[in-house]
Amino acid sequence: MPRNRLSPAIALVVTTTVAGALAAAAPAIAAPPPAADPQVLAAMTRDLGVAEPGARLAAERVAAKTDRVLRATLGSRLGGSWFDGETLVVGVTDTRAAATARALGAEPKLVARSETALVAAKNRLDAGAAAAPSSVPGWHTDPVTNTVVVKYAPGTQAEARAWVAASGVGAGPVRFVETTERARPTIDVVGGNRYWTSKYGCSVGFAVQGGFITAGHCGKVGETTTQPGGRFEGSSFPVDDMAFVRTDAGNTLVPAVTNGSTRVAVTGAQEAPVGSSICRSGGTTGWHCGTITSRNATVDYGSQIGKVYEALETTACAEPGDSGGSAISGSQAQGVTSGTSGDCKGGPSTTYAQPIAEILRTYNLTLLTSGGGPGDPPTGCGTAATGTVSTGGTSVQPPAGSFQAAAGAHKACLTGPAGTDFDLYLQRSSGGQWTTVASGTGPTSTETVTYNGTAGTYRWQIRSYSGSGQYRLEVTKP
Repeated sequence: MPRNRLSPAIALVVTTTVAGALAAAAPAIAAPPPAADPQVLAAMTRDLGVAEPGARLAAERVAAKTDRVLRATLGSRLGGSWFDGETLVVGVTDTRAAATARALGAEPKLVARSETALVAAKNRLDAGAAAAPSSVPGWHTDPVTNTVVVKYAPGTQAEARAWVAASGVGAGPVRFVETTERARPTIDVVGGNRYWTSKYGCSVGFAVQGGFITAGHCGKVGETTTQPGGRFEGSSFPVDDMAFVRTDAGNTLVPAVTNGSTRVAVTGAQEAPVGSSICRSGGTTGWHCGTITSRNATVDYGSQIGKVYEALETTACAEPGDSGGSAISGSQAQGVTSGTSGDCKGGPSTTYAQPIAEILRTYNLTLLTSGGGPGDPPTGCGTAATGTVSTGGTSVQPPAGSFQAAAGAHKACLTGPAGTDFDLYLQRSSGGQWTTVASGTGPTSTETVTYNGTAGTYRWQIRSYSGSGQYRLEVTKP
């Protein structure tokens, strides 16, 4: 179902350099990222024309981490964000937020609309989706142009404009784009794919505890699969396009994405900003890469099928049989392939994917990641405390809500269940508000944060980016 993601009203835009992003993330100590698979690098060079794909992926990791820190720090005062190939661009909503962004190495610039306004406009269009003319194949938020893009078939702009007006959306935030595309689900009734139902060949998305995730249009609840054997335990299509297949005993679940004879390790599910590279793998076409153009797209698969909301929109190509396959940025899972308006034989192609976070949350699943579980916390972190946190939720330590600390060094070590992604924030009370002063936002639930600060009132906040369960936090205060 459609859901509101972000907030506020006037917006500034912040252009964060890679150096600034590193400064923002500096308080957290993280293990070095795994080396990119050569097949991924080759696909990025082939499909994106990137001369140094390894450097591009490194810059995207920094951008994703900086984006995450800024969002957690600024909360509702943060606007949209995208990666422009070299730097991260993010939005803030007031001068105080701009000052905070500057302190994290960012440079603010003014734009006309907040992300909240764009999301609200798109939600109005989603509410009127049933009345959308067949000549409108979809619409999505576009932070780069600070608009909501409405696509229309050649010669039908007047119909599109009339529908937008009838939906109660003013012309201001909407940009109309002519297109010849018409998306279709990427199932194949004949091709040799990674797994089969009684009707279709589709592709495995990602391994989770108990089975794998894939596209909802590949099968209904209760249908069985072969190669690997299993049964659809959850499925949703249209509106969403997601499913969970519980596999039979004897199947080995591997936290990786296949690329012919090689495998690319999956290390987490950290959300990549708009503009980041994304590669998808499917049983028909193998590896193909593109960029993320929107994280909030509505796609119309036609009157006989229906619409899917809040999909990822990408420029990676796909073909029938790739449905349900992996969409991954670097080693971070992003979603499962839903449908496409093109093919991989040349020419433009728009491919859509169901975001992974909603799949894990809806079916209460844990993504399997390479490197196993959280392991033992680093030694010497101090007094231990435990707690629980659910997907999208937060927990505060100490239970009293805060602690007093003298000037000096703070240190904390967090561990959580395997396959989850918990983040750790040290916050200081100032003027009645909590401000994040240090953070650990890696792609797993093992985080270490150190910080040298002044005397004051502090608290530790544990936030679940994905997954639920018990955590252990060891802390030392000055």
